[in-house]
Amino acid sequence: MDKYKKLASNTIVFAIGTFSSKLLTLVLTFFYTRVMATGDFGGATLIQNAVNILVPIVTLAVNSAALRFALDKNSDKKCVFSTGVATTVIGFAVFCLFAPVVMRITINDFNFGQYTILLYLMLLGSSLRQLCQQFVRGCGHVKLYAVDGVIATATSAGFTFLYLGAFHWGIYGYILAIFTSDMLSVLFMFVVAKLWRYVNFRTGLRKSTVFPMLKYCIPLIPTIILWWIINVSDQYMVTYFNGVSVSGIYTSAYKIPNFVTIFASIFIDAWQLSAVDEYDNKGKSEFFTKVFKTYSGALLAVGALLIAGSRIITDLYLGEDYYDSWHYVPILVIATTFSNLVNFYASVYMAEKKSMLSMMTAGTGAVLNVVLNFILIPVMGPYGAAIATAVSFVAVFVIRVINTKKFVNIKINYFTFIPSVVLLLAAAAVMIFEVAGEWGSFGIACALAVCVILINIKSLLAIVPLVLQRFFKKRKS
Repeated sequence: MDKYKKLASNTIVFAIGTFSSKLLTLVLTFFYTRVMATGDFGGATLIQNAVNILVPIVTLAVNSAALRFALDKNSDKKCVFSTGVATTVIGFAVFCLFAPVVMRITINDFNFGQYTILLYLMLLGSSLRQLCQQFVRGCGHVKLYAVDGVIATATSAGFTFLYLGAFHWGIYGYILAIFTSDMLSVLFMFVVAKLWRYVNFRTGLRKSTVFPMLKYCIPLIPTIILWWIINVSDQYMVTYFNGVSVSGIYTSAYKIPNFVTIFASIFIDAWQLSAVDEYDNKGKSEFFTKVFKTYSGALLAVGALLIAGSRIITDLYLGEDYYDSWHYVPILVIATTFSNLVNFYASVYMAEKKSMLSMMTAGTGAVLNVVLNFILIPVMGPYGAAIATAVSFVAVFVIRVINTKKFVNIKINYFTFIPSVVLLLAAAAVMIFEVAGEWGSFGIACALAVCVILINIKSLLAIVPLVLQRFFKKRKS
């Protein structure tokens, strides 16, 4: 299959499974902001974000190694998965010893201690599901991966409406819905993919697989921590300086840029497979360049539209108590856009197995983010946090553009890229400062968004033939 068609095909398959779960996230946010107080929503998000960073630390990020090594055609799949399961179970058991410490953690007016059991349950479910997902995906079962996404979406929605809508369990219901859905997902993949066949701690744990996997994934831990610092630490620092209710409003502002991340993450899932498959072939630089041109054009166009509609979308999408969060949306859209551009370049490090370089580039952004947070948040509040995040992602993007050229020469068309970014910044400034009133600013931002689309129209139209070709091929079959 042609490499571009294969990328389009995998993207569509991942879209089927992933889009439903991403769409659910948007729907549930609409639900959360109407049944949860700002303090409860902020607290639940803090727990979820804590779990997101604990998973790679506790499991040594072995799920990433499971994906990368399962992708190798000659790898021993039983050794790969057995190593993943053993590392996850041992890591969780060790972390249980730290429960007394976790129970003592308090940030401003939010006490983690009373939710310790919830945190551990969510950590276990998330760790196991991520491992199974990445292994199944690495083995090439992309359709099963997609089906699991649909099922997980349905169960998560059902339990959320039950626990929060019917039982009114608040933070407990928020976390338990995720845990229950994750465990059902693990059970589904174990049964359908027959994952038990790949678990054998007696013969499946070999030095020839265990050590290379750990060598690959352990350097990813600081990288993931550093990304967490850039992505999430601002929410904890806003909580520290301004309280959990303000953090809840700021956190809700992140949900609007998630519209960008939904489509980007679907593509990146498919792109990682193509990047590894095509990496050793001639013409990889041309392949990476063409894909980046289309990907970046789409991101910038969607970002411009979200910035223009930030106030209206927030009004319709989030509850009345969260309306003020729209002020932070334009800056966070820019941050999210560059975050997704950075993820594209991460595929180069993945294909090269250069996790140390990934860590070093992320480290620069993390240090910059923390410094800017301490400087800006006390003075500007959530605005400062948003600016710090955006600047950090832009810095990492520039570093990776330069750093990856020794592996793949991805040529950026600066005649379209730079004007698009400038227009994006202009649209954000127009909306935030309301230079022409509410509706006048909206009109100007819309005009700027149209300009971004027109600048990237050639790249955007390149997507259509691939998608239509794949669609009609499926119709014929």
